[in-house]
Amino acid sequence: MIALTGVSASRFVRNYRLEHAHQLLQNKVGTVSEIAYRVGYSSPAYFTKCFTEDYGISPSQVKKEV
Repeated sequence: MIALTGVSASRFVRNYRLEHAHQLLQNKVGTVSEIAYRVGYSSPAYFTKCFTEDYGISPSQVKKEV
């Protein structure tokens, strides 16, 4: 997987989930918790931690800015 994408399989899946979540947040499709579950996170708190690490902004801030 690393040879094809430059990242590990787990990182690839995490990136995919977070990109999808970012789109959903911008389109205001549900609450942060609903979006976390929808993209495959079982913990909204962990989703928020991962999202903030990657984007430098919290999911709720993304929803407010749009």
